[in-house]
Amino acid sequence: MSAEPDGIAPPPPGTGPSRSRRPPMWQVAAAGLAVAGAVTAAVLLSGSGGGTVEHSAPATAADGLRHTAVDASTGSCGRGWIRPKTGTQVFDLRNTGANATEVYLTDPHSGKVYGEVEGLAPGITRPMVVDLGSGSYAFKCLQEDTDAVTGPTVVVPGTVPRGPAAVPVTQHDLIPPTLAYQKWVGDRIGDLGRGVKALEADIDGGDLAAARRDWLSAHLVYERMGAAYGTFGDADGAINGTAARTPGAVQDPDFTGFHRIEYGLWHGASAASLRTPAAKLVGDVKALDDDWSQERMDPADMGLRAHEIVENAEQFELTGRTDYGSGTNLATARANLDGTKELLDRLNSLLVPRDPGAAKLTATLKRAEADLDAAHHGDTWTPLDRLAHDQRQRINADFGDLLEQLAPVAAIFDVRRTA
Repeated sequence: MSAEPDGIAPPPPGTGPSRSRRPPMWQVAAAGLAVAGAVTAAVLLSGSGGGTVEHSAPATAADGLRHTAVDASTGSCGRGWIRPKTGTQVFDLRNTGANATEVYLTDPHSGKVYGEVEGLAPGITRPMVVDLGSGSYAFKCLQEDTDAVTGPTVVVPGTVPRGPAAVPVTQHDLIPPTLAYQKWVGDRIGDLGRGVKALEADIDGGDLAAARRDWLSAHLVYERMGAAYGTFGDADGAINGTAARTPGAVQDPDFTGFHRIEYGLWHGASAASLRTPAAKLVGDVKALDDDWSQERMDPADMGLRAHEIVENAEQFELTGRTDYGSGTNLATARANLDGTKELLDRLNSLLVPRDPGAAKLTATLKRAEADLDAAHHGDTWTPLDRLAHDQRQRINADFGDLLEQLAPVAAIFDVRRTA
């Protein structure tokens, strides 16, 4: 038995996905069009701190875009936009108030958001890049500890179609799907408990062939619950953690859970040597089950988790970084897609009215599932290093497309203030 499994790269830092904000759809659409540090001659300050902003005609800056200086304080929110036009342009937002503020460019009738700047500090100017079509718009300024203030409605003339936008999602909107998903996870933890007990019984009885089959079955149950890993906390590391890339790390007592047992089952370990890791896995899953009813998932994380599940699958499963000998990374990636679908199903009623790409996302998810299923043959899965070149290319492309289409989903479900 080697000191560590062949081809194992360093494990991912931490055990749960981190929460990082994705760029909104409107920023994605206009990405690359604004040049940092562009000078807008239209902004002239008088006084300091709470002073006013004087405005002149919109100017074309060094980035080649039309710039308009706009006040973002609650006292004069939206003042300065006096010559509206369609097209990609920059609003240079200046906060002349005393506190930090969020600024949205909205449709005053539907509430849809076309652009946003967060955490605009007092005395600071920051750009908002937008692609405007014809219609009515208004800036909304949401200063800390105060009610939202909506500026004057500005009508952009013409018949140009509007750019990307979405009605804001509130914390209240996300509570029902979060509770439904949390209940689904609780049911899966029960399935997981039964699965790891079957695995333990196989090992206790010395039937390692059955143990390898039941190991995969139980592991895939766990991998379908990707959106809950952050709530699992330390339990995730105990149940599904990886070993450090150092000599002898796989023998470290702190290396436990599915991957510890995987390493033994596919590297010639005896049943006797696997009884303690199997018993610990059963105990850790039971502890998770006992504690789950007291846990609370954060509704604000729901949309972002859909992106992170696929991102983690691409980074760790499609590279083989979590393979400890079973060669079942594609099975894990397929389970991750199941988990993504479960999450999206619960968000569907909120997503479809806000994302014109929802149908395309569903089709892409189905295509990725089919391409992974082509590597599934009865009880076995094709290892990554045995995939045909064109098959590997299709799977890589599927996951790249999914990540691109899930980025707007993460932005749509980033909770925003509305009042």
